[in-house]
Amino acid sequence: MTTRILTGITTTGTPHLGNYAGAIRPAILASRQPGADSFYFLADYHALIKCDDPQRIQRSRLEIAATWLAGGLDWEKVTFYRQSDIPEIPELTWLLTCVSAKGLLNRAHAYKASVDKNLENGEDPDAGVTMGLYSYPVLMAADILMFNAHKVPVGRDQIQHVEMARDIGQRFNHLFGNGKDFFVLPEVVIEESVATLPGLDGRKMSKSYDNTIPLFSSAKEMKDTISRIVTDSRAPGEAKDPDNSHLFTLYQAFSTSEQSAEFRDELLQGLGWGEAKQKLFQLLDGQLAESRERYQQLIARPADLEDILLAGAQKARKVATPFLEQLREAVGLRSFRTITQGPAEVKKKAAKAARFVSFRDDDGSFRFRLLGADGEQLLLSRSFADGKAAGAVTKQLQQGDELDVRAEGLGFSLWLEGESVAEGPQFADAIARDAAIEALRAALAPQQD
Repeated sequence: MTTRILTGITTTGTPHLGNYAGAIRPAILASRQPGADSFYFLADYHALIKCDDPQRIQRSRLEIAATWLAGGLDWEKVTFYRQSDIPEIPELTWLLTCVSAKGLLNRAHAYKASVDKNLENGEDPDAGVTMGLYSYPVLMAADILMFNAHKVPVGRDQIQHVEMARDIGQRFNHLFGNGKDFFVLPEVVIEESVATLPGLDGRKMSKSYDNTIPLFSSAKEMKDTISRIVTDSRAPGEAKDPDNSHLFTLYQAFSTSEQSAEFRDELLQGLGWGEAKQKLFQLLDGQLAESRERYQQLIARPADLEDILLAGAQKARKVATPFLEQLREAVGLRSFRTITQGPAEVKKKAAKAARFVSFRDDDGSFRFRLLGADGEQLLLSRSFADGKAAGAVTKQLQQGDELDVRAEGLGFSLWLEGESVAEGPQFADAIARDAAIEALRAALAPQQD
């Protein structure tokens, strides 16, 4: 089964070690796994919520795009794009806004934090709160649900937003699905050991705290920044406590288990903080030097980055545009052409609209899809050695014989003569799976004149 993975980074600053360890690195590694269909984006609409400096946003977009590629992302094998290049995203945001409960958004951490701060300062609860900040979770839900991501790698502070995307998607499915789930309900992916890295002062590494270690600064700048990491007053020779040292936490996030164990022992044996910082610098510089050089090359050629991102947007819109049409249809934003015919005639044509589409795979084998009346994929065949064999199966399926459909978890497979020849997609629950099986039977049933 193909697993769709999606994540993005807000373009409001220079990428730092926390961005890399908490989101970029695990996302790039995940994109290399077999069966991964990866969508990675620059969240530049989100940036407008917290930044009103156009030059900063533009520079950050460039830096973050270069960071992903310098970090090893293969843009030809994934879908890599800017959020603002996908016009379907804001339209879906509005569709989702119309089904999102205000009570749900009231519970969003960012909004609650702003309200609490205002109350603490004796101000109006909503002072300085924009609709962008308040409805941020809906825009994030649109990012995720637009591409029906199965897994969303995020930092721990973003778990709530993925859970809210599930709630909003489930609500839309309930209201407009009519037995069909438009949206996959996403799952959070957290790399436990490095989900949230500490900054120079021990708090979460964040641009808003001004405590970050830039990812691709020069070696000298990185060394100077590491030297400012706050440590306790224990002198060289005194045992240090690795479990309460954010310097050790940073080292652990970029080292092997053996390196980490050795560093822990050295701290317990009294390694001085100055030497410990030097070891952290050497570890990071050794890992990032090659990527740093690649990053500088990319930054120097912004036109090349633009071409890559526009190609990614075109790829993303091949998914987004037809899917949004289905959603518009579901909520009633339909073409008048669909109601110029009598109901019986419309039903008859829809029933006959299921069709087989044959294609040749990258490895030279042949496959086919069965698409329903609405263009939704009902079946995807296994690989066949030649087109004739694939055609023979599609011909047999169109004869109207009783189908041997077997439920398998939250999916199903279709069998002919004791052999599995095709399978359906994965569904959020058994109800949606069973509804899809009935739709398949209806699509392949003999048509009555």
